[in-house]
Amino acid sequence: MEFEDGYTAQKLFHQGYSYTYDDVIFLPGYIGFPVEQVDLSTKLTRNISLNFPCVSSPMDTVTESSMARAMAALGGIGIIHANIPPSNQASQVKAAKSSRFPVLSDPIFRSPSDSIISLDDFADAPCILITDSGDSRGKLVGYVAKSDWTNLTDKETRLADYMVKSFDFAPWDCDLARMIGYFEEKAGNEFMPIVKGGEIVDVAGREEVERLRGYPRLVGGGSVGPDGELMVGAAIGTREADKERLQHLIKAGVNVVVLDSSQGNSLYQIDMIKYVKKTYPDLDVIGGNVVTMYQADNLIKAGVDGLRVGMGSGSICTTQEVCAVGRGQATAVYKVSSLASQYGVPVIADGGISNSGHIVKALSLGDGHRLKKYRGMGSLEAMTKGSDARYLGDTSKLKIAQGVVGAVADKGSVLKFVPYTMQAVKQGLQDLGAQSLRDAHDMIKTTLRLEVRTGAAQIEGGVHGLVSFEKKPF
Repeated sequence: MEFEDGYTAQKLFHQGYSYTYDDVIFLPGYIGFPVEQVDLSTKLTRNISLNFPCVSSPMDTVTESSMARAMAALGGIGIIHANIPPSNQASQVKAAKSSRFPVLSDPIFRSPSDSIISLDDFADAPCILITDSGDSRGKLVGYVAKSDWTNLTDKETRLADYMVKSFDFAPWDCDLARMIGYFEEKAGNEFMPIVKGGEIVDVAGREEVERLRGYPRLVGGGSVGPDGELMVGAAIGTREADKERLQHLIKAGVNVVVLDSSQGNSLYQIDMIKYVKKTYPDLDVIGGNVVTMYQADNLIKAGVDGLRVGMGSGSICTTQEVCAVGRGQATAVYKVSSLASQYGVPVIADGGISNSGHIVKALSLGDGHRLKKYRGMGSLEAMTKGSDARYLGDTSKLKIAQGVVGAVADKGSVLKFVPYTMQAVKQGLQDLGAQSLRDAHDMIKTTLRLEVRTGAAQIEGGVHGLVSFEKKPF
């Protein structure tokens, strides 16, 4: 029996309104499976798959090597920003890919004959590694913990006289599960150096491993490329100088590049897409940003392997206010993905996300999602670092801001935050009756129903009627 209840996505998004995620609500479906069976694997590009649908943003206050390492270890991917010199960006890509342990460190080295005079010598590291040559390529002979040095009476004592002697190390492809095993086997070791190609590239601490052990884990493992390394992406622009930047990134082993522009439908981006696909045919390219089917069509014809959707929807972005262009994110994701799916091109819903419910809507309407939390890359502060090229303003004498600088609450380690958030997304998909993202995409074209929420309905759908409350997501 057919019920006249709710609207199809096609009908709802063809009424001439620009909807945000808060404007629309899905009607629930039938639950015929446990939440543990919900599959969040998805496509980032035509050729790259992810175990869960999260990509960290190429913003200079969001994704550098540590975030990229963590995202890939979880099963997503991080896109390292381009607001730094090309060689520095390439070094960050290389550092993120150097090990499969989820936390990246910056090891400090000394030789046995050295002394540690100041606490500053440790920088942020909990220990100093001792090698026969005093550098990362030397033979490991031990380590000195910061706590051991602090308790030392004579600070000029040679490291050889009080270091913890250890010759143990873990291989670069050792993930968290294997690292837990190493520490259980080596009960006396507090630190485990990680070696790749004869060089110490990282170090894991017992205390850190125990902390990570208590975090929930996502099913499916990390995002690993054909070479066994974690997958890492990087942003580039559309200027001639970005071709040299790309060369650095290729040498560093980058897996995917994002053409980072606030308005992707331009001659500059189309030319760059064609250049990249011709010069590096095996490298996947994500184009954008776009919000219309017309924009998307031009980039797809140019050869992109994925699309970023969003213009002015980020909480620190003022493009819609300043330039009077853009689109509500729910409408943008649906419209662009409707076209892109016909060509097998995945989309990333970029911006407008502030809770797990928004993620469910973004994933059901399109293909992907990003976390972005935080300085707008269109803010004047970021533009002085070089991001004005993203807004095609690097050659302009007058700089017009399309973003702001602000602060957001720290949600803790991404290694803990993401698994809890993805569990909430699984529960949302279960309520829809979708056992996978593919199911959700099929349902949005057929059985899934939506409605527009009034302002009063939006208030009713959130916390209301309380004098005070504490909202803990997990």
